[in-house]
Amino acid sequence: MDRSKFLKSLALFATALACPGSNCQAAASTTPAYADRAEGKAFAQELAAREALDEAEILAALRDAKYLPAVIQAILPPATPAAKSWVRYRARYLDKTRIAGGVAFWRANEATLKRAEAEFGVPADIIVGILGVETIYGRNLGHFQTLSALATLAFDYPPRAALFQRELGELFLLARDRRVPVGSFRGSYAGAIGLPQFLPSSIRRYAVDYDGDGVISLDTSPADAIGSVASFLSQHGWEAGKQIAIPARVADPQRAAALIESGISPSFRLADFERLGVSPDTPAAEDNRAALIDLASPEAPTEYWLGYQNFYVITRYNRSSFYAMAVFHLATAIRLERDRANNG
Repeated sequence: MDRSKFLKSLALFATALACPGSNCQAAASTTPAYADRAEGKAFAQELAAREALDEAEILAALRDAKYLPAVIQAILPPATPAAKSWVRYRARYLDKTRIAGGVAFWRANEATLKRAEAEFGVPADIIVGILGVETIYGRNLGHFQTLSALATLAFDYPPRAALFQRELGELFLLARDRRVPVGSFRGSYAGAIGLPQFLPSSIRRYAVDYDGDGVISLDTSPADAIGSVASFLSQHGWEAGKQIAIPARVADPQRAAALIESGISPSFRLADFERLGVSPDTPAAEDNRAALIDLASPEAPTEYWLGYQNFYVITRYNRSSFYAMAVFHLATAIRLERDRANNG
């Protein structure tokens, strides 16, 4: 993006930051149509040339796309961010609604989950855990038109414009693949769609028609959602039958700081951890490579875990160790509750 385009986009972004309540609607009504803006025209021209799409049809869709102030408001970080807390984050997702809903979802889709586990090697509880964290098994799919949400973020949110322009392009390709209007998709404020909240690029790369009806429907088909989550994790390197994460003891956090700063990619063996005063709190099944995961809370002691390849794979779904651990804990809680119910 050249300087003039960037400044214009930044000005619109600043307006979005400052527009409260009804003023946002006024700002939205005076924003030029995306098809009439230089960056919208450039997007349409480049996408049409690269993917053999009709430029006029892209522009027509962009003319119909609406600037959505609520999308900008939803994606902005809080003005005064609170300290990150694993305790609070975990409580948000490990609740009775998600646990009971997960048991019911598993019961209703048991055969499909068993098939996905056999085909992709991904445990049923992890699939159910992801769907529980993402949408509470389809209860919270989002109500935004995906075209307008992605256009808003692609052209009026400079911090992540490149990402959302790519996803907007993928949405046009998804519509072409499905032979449906590009404006027909609905989902989250960030452009994620269906029970598993896949972005358009992930739908095109990883989603599968798991109920065999000839259509991939992540909104209405639990089977397609199950198969697609398993496909995503499998293609990102899930190791069937291997551990995900185990608790760890850290004798001296300062000595272990280098391990944490190395990130969440599994890079160290048990001997590497032991040299820096880190040991598994429960027996490790194998000496596989792991990362040291720190889960900090201002109101509680930091939790430490050894995260293996499968933990890292979950972070490819959402690149947050809090997210991956919440999925793991919810999956475990659902499995234990299901076992308890089955055993009377």
